[in-house]
Amino acid sequence: MTSATSPRPRPTAHRRPRLIATDLDGTLLRDDKSVSHRTITALAAAEEAGIEVFFVTGRPARWMGVVSDHVHGHGLAICANGAAVVDLHSGGKLLEVRPLERGTALDVVRTLRREAPGTAFAVELSTGFHYEPDYPPFWLDPDATIAPVEELLHEEEPGLGAPMLKLLAHHPDLTPDGFLALARTAAGDRVNITRSSPSALLEISGLGVSKASTLALCCAERGISADEVVAFGDMPNDIEMLSWAGRSYAMGNAHPDVVAAASGRTVANNDDGVARVIEDILGTP
Repeated sequence: MTSATSPRPRPTAHRRPRLIATDLDGTLLRDDKSVSHRTITALAAAEEAGIEVFFVTGRPARWMGVVSDHVHGHGLAICANGAAVVDLHSGGKLLEVRPLERGTALDVVRTLRREAPGTAFAVELSTGFHYEPDYPPFWLDPDATIAPVEELLHEEEPGLGAPMLKLLAHHPDLTPDGFLALARTAAGDRVNITRSSPSALLEISGLGVSKASTLALCCAERGISADEVVAFGDMPNDIEMLSWAGRSYAMGNAHPDVVAAASGRTVANNDDGVARVIEDILGTP
């Protein structure tokens, strides 16, 4: 991890961006899930300067309370790796959903069970999270249904046909990158597969659904081009977004593939890497 005494990113000669897109966990948030005072100040200054700030995360809308007090301007966030656009000013109201069809999800379940025996699954619906008995215990959603994934994917139980945002797949023995490579080879033609966890936990969305594709749609609605966007991230689910943005920064704690995809690098999340770049963009001390 980069130390707090590491040099700041060098100021660039680029023109000022119109939009900043930042991941949360491992990027904007410190490891204790807090937002530092320095980061809060930098975000507010960016919005005051007329630069829109989008939080672009794998988190569902109901887990956005950690940053909802620091939203300015439009108040929009991209959640669930691009599957949902939410209004944080209204408590996480869903404005747009790009769902994963349950039939496709069930097909992927069968494929991964064949190719990686021992895989356990969970489903993220627009209404909540549900998981199989062998999936790692999950305490953040105490009302979750625990049942075989075939039941979880049924149109009536649970969620009464609510849109499905993600299928999650966990393997107890495979390496995280090994599981990702295996799954993409086996099912990458039907869904978008990525990961953001240090464990072998895959996040599976509808084909073509990613942080990058939904961010591109939101930017197009505002007449903002990729060249006018600065993006930040640390894990494989950020790679497409970092590759799409005109300028992008891998955190000091980022996965090696993220470092390779980004056009620049900043210091670690615990050292306020996002804030430091914003300060340089704005020319603030």
